[in-house]
Amino acid sequence: MREFMNITKALADENRVRMLLALRGGELCVCQITELFGLAPSTVSKHLSILYQAGLAEFRKDGRWMYYCLPGKTAPLTVRRAIDWVTHSINGDPQVVKDTARLKKILQIDPVVLCKRQCRD
Repeated sequence: MREFMNITKALADENRVRMLLALRGGELCVCQITELFGLAPSTVSKHLSILYQAGLAEFRKDGRWMYYCLPGKTAPLTVRRAIDWVTHSINGDPQVVKDTARLKKILQIDPVVLCKRQCRD
């Protein structure tokens, strides 16, 4: 029951659902996610932390950069079903379509450049 409640709480925020869907394409640096959503880095980190705590995202650290991705096939069934449900339920949503198109452009920018730009702002 606790796992289910953590998942539903994590999915109760639009930004977290959008972040979860952004990770469908593979691993993203926090800088890329910050650029996509235009939120403060601390806000993005908090949202990603909640997704991680619910088991809906995994992370790795590489130097000063943090990378997030969806959990693998060894994730609990509840987590995999939740991700599938979200993906199938709102895949064609206009905001998700916009996010996908914007993310394609962001992925063409070197993450180091993004991070440096965000540090100056």
